This record gives sequence, structure tokens and C-alpha cells, in this order.
Amino acid sequence: MTDAAGRTGGEPLSPAHLVNQVEGYLLWQARVAEAEERARAFTEPLQWLTTAQREEIEEHYVRDCLARARADLQRVADRCRALRGEYEARYRRLRARCLAFSIAGLTVVAAAVLLAVAATQS
Repeated sequence: MTDAAGRTGGEPLSPAHLVNQVEGYLLWQARVAEAEERARAFTEPLQWLTTAQREEIEEHYVRDCLARARADLQRVADRCRALRGEYEARYRRLRARCLAFSIAGLTVVAAAVLLAVAATQS
């Protein structure tokens, strides 16, 4: 069995990965608590609801809030991956351009040195 990062159960987690996992869990639990609080606030003025109806509406409200939150997080994650790809492509182009300019500069310097040596020998 593998986790979200594709590791099997026998591989140890790095401290940074563990911190990220705990942080993600705590943030999601805060989102759940917020959704439950908003659901209670939503049903509070509806005094005519029975307890079962109130619980059903609150559960539906929480499910809806969490589904929307998950969709929002997925959109953000997708955008982050897209931006990362764009930045990596730009970095590769910049690195290739810098390498080309460095080689061109070294070629010009080498040619100047060769010309200077040839001129002094003549």
C-alpha cells in the first residue's frame, strides 16, 4: 500500500514531509470545524425544524462546504503545478541562454588572445 506521495509503508517519512502532513491535517480539521459552525449558524434561526431535520440540513451543509473547499484546493493545486511547469521551462530557457552567452564570451576572449599572440609573433 502506498501513501499520497507514492511511498510504501516501510519507508520512513522525512521530518519536513511529516510536518507538511500534520499541517495539512490540522488545516483540514479547522475547515471542518468552520463548516460545522456555519451549518449550526444557518439552522439556528429555523426554529420550526425538528432535531432530525436540523441534523440532516447541517450534515448536508457541511458536506457541501467541504466539497467546495476540496474543489477550491484542487484548483489551487492544479494552478500551482501549472505555474511550476511554466517557471521550470523559463528557467531552462534562461539557463540555456546564459550558457550560450558564456560560451560566446569565452569564444570572443579566446579569439582576441589568439589574435594578440599572432600579432606579437609577426
